[in-house]
Amino acid sequence: MSEPTQEVATARPNKHDSHDIFRSRWSPRAMTGEAVPEQDLMAMFEAAHWAPSAFNNQPWRFLYAHKDDPDWELFFNLLVEANQAWCKNAGVLIVIASKTTFDHNGKPMKTHAYDTGSAWGMFALEGAHRGLVVHGMAGFDYKAAKEKLNIPDGFEVLAMAAVGVRGDAGVLPEQMREYEKPSGRKDLKHITAKGRFTDDLK
Repeated sequence: MSEPTQEVATARPNKHDSHDIFRSRWSPRAMTGEAVPEQDLMAMFEAAHWAPSAFNNQPWRFLYAHKDDPDWELFFNLLVEANQAWCKNAGVLIVIASKTTFDHNGKPMKTHAYDTGSAWGMFALEGAHRGLVVHGMAGFDYKAAKEKLNIPDGFEVLAMAAVGVRGDAGVLPEQMREYEKPSGRKDLKHITAKGRFTDDLK
């Protein structure tokens, strides 16, 4: 990835010299409708599978459909209407699920969502590195996803995501266009504390 774009640099100053890939990753909605090359998608999944995991359990599961796949409509119809309005131009839709128990003993895995979230983050970073839109979503029918995608008991559906080639904001519904920019983040004092929990964290 090259240097952060001006829109990223303006909205997301790098105060502590972290790698630029972290602030360069954001969640656009505007996409062109072009196909996402399978080799890029597989590289993103490969990045995800190197995520840290308790007992190396690797609870994350990614189910996906390309726009020209027979299952595209199944995935697309899981989305709420507001997300369908822009996801129609995505190249890939993904459902992310997580195994709630350990493979080696069948006991509950308290950190399964934590680990799966780590894998999702690495997936999204690899996508950003490749210049793709990677946008996670909570706006979909969780129950239908579990049923229609044959996700068995013992797995929890956590999120959906859209992946695509970035397009012009003009393709979005008018009310979404003003949000097509990198968001800021809370100051570190509101997410970290040395020692005990402080009022700044509330």
